[in-house]
Amino acid sequence: MTVPDPPESDDDVPRFLADLGVPGIVDVHVHFLPERMLQKVWAYFDQAATHYGTPWPIQYRTPEPERVATLRKLGVQTFAPLVYPHKPGMASWLTEWVAEFARTTSDAVPTTTLYPEPDVAEYLGTAVDAGARVVKVHVQVGGFDPRDPLLRPAWGLLADARVPVVIHCGHGPIPGAHTGLDVFGEVLAEHPRLRAVLAHAGMPDYTVALNLVHRYEGVHLDTTMVGTAFSNQFAQLPADWPARLADVADRVVFGSDFPNIPYPYAEQVRAVAEWAAAEPRLGSPFLRSVLHTAPSRLLGL
Repeated sequence: MTVPDPPESDDDVPRFLADLGVPGIVDVHVHFLPERMLQKVWAYFDQAATHYGTPWPIQYRTPEPERVATLRKLGVQTFAPLVYPHKPGMASWLTEWVAEFARTTSDAVPTTTLYPEPDVAEYLGTAVDAGARVVKVHVQVGGFDPRDPLLRPAWGLLADARVPVVIHCGHGPIPGAHTGLDVFGEVLAEHPRLRAVLAHAGMPDYTVALNLVHRYEGVHLDTTMVGTAFSNQFAQLPADWPARLADVADRVVFGSDFPNIPYPYAEQVRAVAEWAAAEPRLGSPFLRSVLHTAPSRLLGL
């Protein structure tokens, strides 16, 4: 099936979407944070050559209103603003902050996050009851074990509520104390109905991530940073990646990591378009699913 010419630049993304016949992108992996916290995150990326061995210039280092306007100009119809704590006591107030952000930003869905602490099920349950559409879990930044007994009631709550978890649990870009798809695989074994989105498609362990998608019907992959020239430097995709996606095409959802990416947004869209063009079983239907239909269904839009 013919795939529209992929976008050459950010300005070209709306043309690509129009050619594809989708009303807009639904991005499940975007970051908006309180200003002081965001500045600390950006300061960390400023030292990426030390942390990761390569520079990581933030592409969209602009004030918050301008970042929202940029997403709209790109043709992003709906996005999930993800927040994440790195120590106890942060998750609850971050949830409050992002709930207010979603209330005042029409195209943002309410989200929440968690940390292994005694009151996690309490604040998580409150957020879910208030309409949170997705939970962000960052095992690497949080430095916690997702198998922590304190999280058992949280995982059970989310499995019962069918609220998806976007979880960064892979070893990319560098391993953490508790990263590894095998580690999170134990959580899935205990909570097999959990709807989990493996951020960055489990980078760099793409094959293991796909195995989890095949094993558990609620597991999805997001495209965040996957297949871009930047990421291929340290996490090269398998040559047959498009063919491997054909059997799980409806469980691949678009994510970008905006604004904290070291390249234009269009590069992620182009990478996905190239997968679609490379595999006859994918094509334009896959693109429409990844960019709009599958993430819309996941977020309950």
